[in-house]
Amino acid sequence: MLNAFVLSAGRLMQVPALTPDDLKRPEVLWVDMVDPTDEERELVQRVFRLELPEDEELLDLEESARCYMDDNGLHISSFFLHNDGEESSNVTVSFLLNEGRLLTIRQEELAVIRLFRLRARVQPGFVTTAQDILLAIYDAAVEYDADVLEEIYAKLDEVSRRVLDRTREMTDELMGEALAELAGHEDTNGKVRLDLMDTRRALSFLLRSRTLGSEQENNLREILRDLESLNNHSAFLFEKINFLMDAVMGLINLAQNKIIKIFSIASVVFLPPTLVASIYGMNFAHMPELAETWGYPAALVLMVISGIAPYWFFKRKGWL
Repeated sequence: MLNAFVLSAGRLMQVPALTPDDLKRPEVLWVDMVDPTDEERELVQRVFRLELPEDEELLDLEESARCYMDDNGLHISSFFLHNDGEESSNVTVSFLLNEGRLLTIRQEELAVIRLFRLRARVQPGFVTTAQDILLAIYDAAVEYDADVLEEIYAKLDEVSRRVLDRTREMTDELMGEALAELAGHEDTNGKVRLDLMDTRRALSFLLRSRTLGSEQENNLREILRDLESLNNHSAFLFEKINFLMDAVMGLINLAQNKIIKIFSIASVVFLPPTLVASIYGMNFAHMPELAETWGYPAALVLMVISGIAPYWFFKRKGWL
């Protein structure tokens, strides 16, 4: 999908009918490509006389390949968080500042881009240049990451109440659910942290490129300060997740220890009766009790007493 945007009365509006002539209009500030077809990719390359990155190039993590300048302009590729409702992922968005125009290409539609388009459409003067668009998209991405981290914290608080609630017994099913939730939150938090680190790298390169005005540089530094605070919050969430993981694993170990304790006590309780039965099961000729009528009942009573005695001893010691 190929879209172009122009400023109209201070608002960023989409060009209704997109032709090669529309793309060449000098007032076009932003050309946005979402999973473009070969024809759309060829059209943009022909109109602007440049090479767009291929899909495999978007996945390159080398800083020299993700942030650089050449004859076509300034190139930046960054991770943006994408949530399809079931799981989160990092989607690479490639930016190109070319002759006062911003070109973007990505494989997925992102909530961050939708949020930026909405703001730029309803707020006059929200953006005025291609550099403003680039900074506003990164600002929206940082805000989106902050919302995701707040959501993770709220969900971790719910898990914490369930795990640490002494009035509620943690069954195997509940502990399994808690572990699955914590693993999911850890994965999402890790993707947010990767997104924040990559965004910081891209913005630092943009600051060093000297392509921004003084006010834009001040805005960029504000975004970098927000990134630093979010990095600290993400690290705190990792610690909280690890603590809850340890707590759940501790509860699982306690439950397992109770089972092992039952088997251990049962083996000790039945050991003396087994010893008595083994003694009277010997095939010796001179065992006086074997010839007596009271021998069999006496052996049974002895076995019962020898089994009750260890149980009574453990109970008195408070081990049961």
